[in-house]
Amino acid sequence: MSTAIKVENLSKIYRLGEIGTGTISRDLERWVKVKLMGKEDPFLKIGESNDRSKRGNSDIEYSLKDINFEIQQGDAVGIIGRNGAGKSTLLKILSRVTTPTTGKINIKGRVASLLEVGTGFHPELTGRENVYLNGAILGMRKKEIDRKFDEIVDFSGVERYIDTPVKRYSSGMYVRLAFAVAAHLESEILIVDEVLAVGDAEFQKKCLGKMGDISKGEGRTVLFVSHNISAILNLCSAGIYLKNGSLLSLGDCSSVVKEYFDDRLNSKSDKVQIDSTNKDVWLVDMNFQSESSMVIRTFDDVNVNIIIESKKKLENVLVGIGINDMNENRVVTFFSKFYNSSFDLNIGLNNIGCSITNFCIKPGLYTVEVYIGDGYNIYDYYDKGFKLYVEVSDNKSQLIYPDSSQGNLVLNQKWNKI
Repeated sequence: MSTAIKVENLSKIYRLGEIGTGTISRDLERWVKVKLMGKEDPFLKIGESNDRSKRGNSDIEYSLKDINFEIQQGDAVGIIGRNGAGKSTLLKILSRVTTPTTGKINIKGRVASLLEVGTGFHPELTGRENVYLNGAILGMRKKEIDRKFDEIVDFSGVERYIDTPVKRYSSGMYVRLAFAVAAHLESEILIVDEVLAVGDAEFQKKCLGKMGDISKGEGRTVLFVSHNISAILNLCSAGIYLKNGSLLSLGDCSSVVKEYFDDRLNSKSDKVQIDSTNKDVWLVDMNFQSESSMVIRTFDDVNVNIIIESKKKLENVLVGIGINDMNENRVVTFFSKFYNSSFDLNIGLNNIGCSITNFCIKPGLYTVEVYIGDGYNIYDYYDKGFKLYVEVSDNKSQLIYPDSSQGNLVLNQKWNKI
């Protein structure tokens, strides 16, 4: 299998707040040394990591720093990381929208990109004209585009508006046609940013299916940036994890995703902060399976331990656990009230346990909320820090997990013809 993309020592540096060096003489010095002499830019030698949450000491920032990787032809690669990690910058460099400050990129084949709504479309041209324009940019002949045209329009679902200028399209219509063009024209490499989030759930599912067909069925290379980790796991065989402009992990997709979630779980900004101010009863700590552990596997039998401190004796206390996805949508609630269970609390520390058989939530990162009350009064409600990482089950590693439009639960099911 040949190498489709090879990146060596890639860096991209931006100067914050201004363009140019500040003086004509420095601009000329930069041009002579970089363009004529082939040396490094003398005004971009210093820099800081791209941590958007902290104020830097200089106005020079590395959006990407010393990135190295290879992607083989036919690979589907998921690129993950927090906002500001450098994911979109990397895709723009690979798509030749912008140039790197240092480093080399070798790309074998034509690249079709969908980086943001409207990339490559001329607003004054109709949808039909933009299909042919994009095909021409990719180096395709008119006959090739003619052959694919009906398929593109059918997939996009905008046939009624195909002869309308795209400036009159909604953002959803825009991205539908743009993805259909990028996916169906005959490029060897397809690059897709988070732009699919603009479409509705049905179209997102359709796009993910098409990208799977492109990679597995047609042997084309796909680079996919998304915060939808479930989609990344279902679609991609390999993964790249970027953090603050640096490449932290490269390899098997599930391993890269695990490293990303481990990093999130250990992040200082995500540490649990317990507040007992003006409370008679409060949550001290909780864990899944073992002391300080918040990592479990889908289909595991899980034992949750909740530690509560009380300043007085209380009767008939109810305890609840709510698990939300990273978009703060409730996935499932475990509540002692559902089973007519309540607890008497003693003064001091109290341990409350909850056993869950066949934990059927799909792999991913979740937040956990804890309720302590009596049904009328809320003694404590915690929703500010607990994170739970659900891993792929070893026994069912080949299972295809639901995507974002299909929910978060994976119930045991057996299919057969009756």
